[in-house]
Amino acid sequence: MSQRYVDENIKVLEGLDPVRKRPGMYIGSTGLEGLHHLIWEIFDNAVDEVISGSADQIKITLKKDNSVIIEDNGRGIPLGVNKTTGLSTIDTVFTVLHAGGKFDSDAYKTAGGLHGVGASVVNALSEWLIVTVKKDGKVNEARYENGGHIKQPAKTIGSTNRTGTTVQFKADSSIFRSIVFNPAIVRERIRETAFLYKGLKIILNNEIDNNEETFESKEGISEYVDFINDGKTSLNKTAYFSGISLDKIEVEIAFQYTTSSNETIISFANSVKTREGGSHETAFKTALTETINEYARKWKLLKEKDKNFEGDDVREGLTAIVSIRVPEKLIAYEGQTKNKLFTQEAYNAVKKIFSGKLNYWLEENKKYAEKIISKAIVSRDARIAAKKAREDIKKIKNAGKYGYILNSKLTPAQSKVYMNNELFLVEGDSAGGSAKLARDKKHQAILPLRGKVINSEKAKLSDLLSNEEICTIMSCIGAGIGADFNIEDCKYGKVIIMTDADVDGAHIRTLLLTFFYRFMKPLIEHRRIFIALPPLYRVTNKTNKQLFYAWDEQQLNSLKKKNPNCEIQRYKGLGEMSAEQLKQTTMNVDNRQLINVSIEDAALAERRVNILMGDNASLRKEWIDNNIDFSLVEE
Repeated sequence: MSQRYVDENIKVLEGLDPVRKRPGMYIGSTGLEGLHHLIWEIFDNAVDEVISGSADQIKITLKKDNSVIIEDNGRGIPLGVNKTTGLSTIDTVFTVLHAGGKFDSDAYKTAGGLHGVGASVVNALSEWLIVTVKKDGKVNEARYENGGHIKQPAKTIGSTNRTGTTVQFKADSSIFRSIVFNPAIVRERIRETAFLYKGLKIILNNEIDNNEETFESKEGISEYVDFINDGKTSLNKTAYFSGISLDKIEVEIAFQYTTSSNETIISFANSVKTREGGSHETAFKTALTETINEYARKWKLLKEKDKNFEGDDVREGLTAIVSIRVPEKLIAYEGQTKNKLFTQEAYNAVKKIFSGKLNYWLEENKKYAEKIISKAIVSRDARIAAKKAREDIKKIKNAGKYGYILNSKLTPAQSKVYMNNELFLVEGDSAGGSAKLARDKKHQAILPLRGKVINSEKAKLSDLLSNEEICTIMSCIGAGIGADFNIEDCKYGKVIIMTDADVDGAHIRTLLLTFFYRFMKPLIEHRRIFIALPPLYRVTNKTNKQLFYAWDEQQLNSLKKKNPNCEIQRYKGLGEMSAEQLKQTTMNVDNRQLINVSIEDAALAERRVNILMGDNASLRKEWIDNNIDFSLVEE
């Protein structure tokens, strides 16, 4: 029987109601990413004042009540009345969708926020929001509550000789899964923006941790590249190019090659990080490949019989920042979250400017050019060897060496709905045996690992493909490796690392995370990697034989108080737990605790992996000495 469908079913959402009804359409999600997007919307408006040349300082304060303050010293929102809405301009900006100065090219030549919904969307999704504007010698303030309803219309509350806009808001807990902001995520965005605008001072005041940091860059994106590559062995001094196209698109590019095998390209459009790239990033990659091939052919660094380098060959070991500023009339993002740029003019501008500048740079820096091309040749040869190794593995998928390893070690899940399945990577055959008995046969697969896997930070792809444990993991996940990895082919919704709670277990976990970060990074980016948290202690009440578990010292002390006559067992390994105990505490979806691995600060993650897992032992020792309190380490 069909549902009733009449005139009364047609609902008209007024004001900011559409945002509260479908928040994902405006901020992407109601999870952690969407929550932080509220800050970015207001922060982008402050940065737009910097772009216009009207501001040179921004301050973000994370308050203990989970509210946030974003303050700039720009021009300030106009204080008059908007002719279209009849409301003050401040109230219009914060309560009417698609209202703002970004539609007027006389007010903003280029801007990160262009849809005119940023401020009003934040207001719609907040429990309360207060905006204070300093302009024309006056201080005006307005307050909104319960999703953007005007509690106090904008009015003059004082006088001043300064200008700027301050917005304080508290996200609505009835909409977001959590309203607790992560300082590391905010710090990454602030650091990036400071690198993008020389002379801009950005202050992060974290009142929760009673910590204040100031971010300011003198060298801009060149300094950003150096920051990412700190600790790596470079092949060239960081190169910096800039230019402006006939369309008034400003292009800035900085790059450096290192001896590592990893590629890091971070792109921005009007200060907004384009995480999924887009036309400007594609143009950079295309121009890089074409120009290096042309140079190598011209100077006969490529043999006549050799094919041209592929993109992956010339990008191995590359760290690059691509930043463009596009006039408002040309900019086109994919959706409100602005993760991908679609502007065709940006492709043309970046390709033309970068091709010309890079060609000149290669000619003027032949020593660097030869090093880069020599590295590309090594990369090409390794790619060909790795391709052959992958083909060999496919041929013996169900027979021979690797086929035997896969079939004998993996205990598969029964369900064919891959996203509902979980792959447990378990340390040791003993724990693997318990995990097999403890698992949910329908959705949980078990892969025991023997010993420590190879350190992927120090290994090339060809080395990994000759490693049994890595090949087994790759075959089980089924989505390829390196440049060939395709998240759509992954056979599991979750890949869970389950190791012993000791030093060796931590080392194995770190090696696996390094492998996923370097060669299956989309698994981390799509939040598919997890760390299992088995308990550290089992507490047995001697009187009634009741069992309890503790995951840390605080829980243990609490259990000891409640059960004074008890026996305590410290688990040193998963193998000490029975299958029932492992199931009850670590594998059962109703009881277990998991850590979801994510990349919150891309530049910092790159530096940290390189320092802790790379070849430079002195840097690693320095980091450990500065960051580890050995008095807290168990003997």
